[in-house]
Amino acid sequence: MLKLPQLRGPTWLLALTALGSLAGCSKAVVLNPAGDVAAQQGQMVITATLLMLIIIVPVIALTLLFAWKYRQGNTEAEYDPEWHHSTTLELVIWTVPLLIIIALGAITWIGTHKLDPYRPLDRIDAQRAVPADVKPLEVQVVAMDWKWLFFYPEQGIATVNEVAAPVDRPILFKLTATSTMNAFYVPDLAGMIYAMPGMQTELNAVINKPGVFKGMSSHYSGAGFSGMTFKFHGLSNEDFAQWVQKAKTEGKPLDKGTYLNLVKPSERDPVQRFASVEEGLYDKVLNRCVEDGKMCMHHMMAIDAQGGDAYVRAMGLNLPQDVCTVQNAAQVVAALESRNAPASTSGASIRQ
Repeated sequence: MLKLPQLRGPTWLLALTALGSLAGCSKAVVLNPAGDVAAQQGQMVITATLLMLIIIVPVIALTLLFAWKYRQGNTEAEYDPEWHHSTTLELVIWTVPLLIIIALGAITWIGTHKLDPYRPLDRIDAQRAVPADVKPLEVQVVAMDWKWLFFYPEQGIATVNEVAAPVDRPILFKLTATSTMNAFYVPDLAGMIYAMPGMQTELNAVINKPGVFKGMSSHYSGAGFSGMTFKFHGLSNEDFAQWVQKAKTEGKPLDKGTYLNLVKPSERDPVQRFASVEEGLYDKVLNRCVEDGKMCMHHMMAIDAQGGDAYVRAMGLNLPQDVCTVQNAAQVVAALESRNAPASTSGASIRQ
């Protein structure tokens, strides 16, 4: 039988080797990202950790000290069986944690408002503010089963499982999903943001270094979840223009029929590029009305806001309860828009 002293050396050596291997393999992206928003979030993690260590380190040190000082057989340790209270000790025990909690609360409050994903960026990095004449690059994101579709409305292109942006240019992501809730996450860029069917979320971010960075789905969404990854390219303005031109040259048109084939569940899809996008396709995806015969959600909500079925009947339309044909949808939408036309001119229109 092996003796414990014989195992101590090799065991500690093995543990140190394992820790060294983990440290060498890990890039610690969260603490050393390529984007300013992610960098600020990483700094908050470091600050919060250091504040908590103000308590953790002394507690661990005192635990070891007390265990050694009051060990069995140590006759030199002072023993007072009547001791029951120390005002100084109570003040330290309660005041220090309270101050740390107040500091953590203040940092969290300020940080969560400053780094609100919906808030437009006010700086490129710690040294540079966003120029007043710079327009954010808009990227419309659709989470599918199990791939990512990216629309570039300004450039008129779309891609699958590949996204790019110029370095130091603010990016505005608008996100939705086709069937299940998902989460868009590029660790080098910013924190994760949910994408949900029939809803649109937003994320403002910027990339400060050129390179190729990993993007992923950080919310389990079914069988193909593990392969739902993409590449994010940080490019110079010239390289980004070439990337857009490559999509326009090599890609095919993305129309409603192509989208309906693309939206079918598939796993580990290769990168695809589309040279053009059918007008209003992203809005139809967002409002869940790409297929023929479906009324868009924003039209349906506008009808509900006017009174729903009672409003439809008051307008002289006989809309089926469970089926909305293309003809019925056009009638109801046309009636709704004609009724709201005077209100729109007066500045009182329904927000869709």
